[in-house]
Amino acid sequence: MQSFKSKTALIIGGSSGIGKSTAELLLKKGAVVHVVGTKENKLDTVKKEFSHLGEIHAHRYDISDKRQLAALAGLIDTLPRVDLLVNAAGIFSPKPFLEHTEADYDSYLDLNRGLYFITQAAVRKMKNGDGGAIVNVGSMWAQQAVKATPSSAYSMQKAGLHSLTQHLAMELAEYNIRVNAVSPAVVETPVYNSFIDPKEVQATLQTFNSFHPIGRIGQADDIAKTIVFLLSQEASWVTGAIWDTDGGVMAGRN
Repeated sequence: MQSFKSKTALIIGGSSGIGKSTAELLLKKGAVVHVVGTKENKLDTVKKEFSHLGEIHAHRYDISDKRQLAALAGLIDTLPRVDLLVNAAGIFSPKPFLEHTEADYDSYLDLNRGLYFITQAAVRKMKNGDGGAIVNVGSMWAQQAVKATPSSAYSMQKAGLHSLTQHLAMELAEYNIRVNAVSPAVVETPVYNSFIDPKEVQATLQTFNSFHPIGRIGQADDIAKTIVFLLSQEASWVTGAIWDTDGGVMAGRN
């Protein structure tokens, strides 16, 4: 796979999970990487773990907050270039439809607003440069319901990202900007710690192994490898695609 030397990548949600794994792969391939996250300790850890791999910058912003969103957009405007964007920020808290509160719903809505306008800021840099590539981290739940994990609001949020992917692919092609998305099933990341006891997360997720035709849940690296491929020139004729990176779940069930 090609080198990303001379490329600058911006990863929203890059301090853990899929975003963190993507940052590591891009650094190994020569990219300058800017990761954005909400927790200082995780950002510090990423810098310490990956600084030997290349040039990495960590930025603490909560894109669901309008003021912080505007500040991050301003920062992006000052960067010399942005060639690659990965929208990997996510929240996941399964809850029955009738138990969802307005605050629950707003948390997903606010996240999508943040991703929308950060993408807009990044695209302005790409348009004034040599173009670029964007990958959104969507979800299998945006395409299919799972009774064990009722996720109506979450699925609306991810379905919005899928739709945005296709619309932007059409609009931005003339600027040499490709836009794709990955659609994972169950992947072992810290997002599950918000509603499962951290001591039980791994064991709980293992119960979903047989849910996937391949026979195991995904790892962050499984998704990151697909993201990096879609960002690369090896995928230069791929845009507007929603890639099912899900161990075969959308093909069928065991």
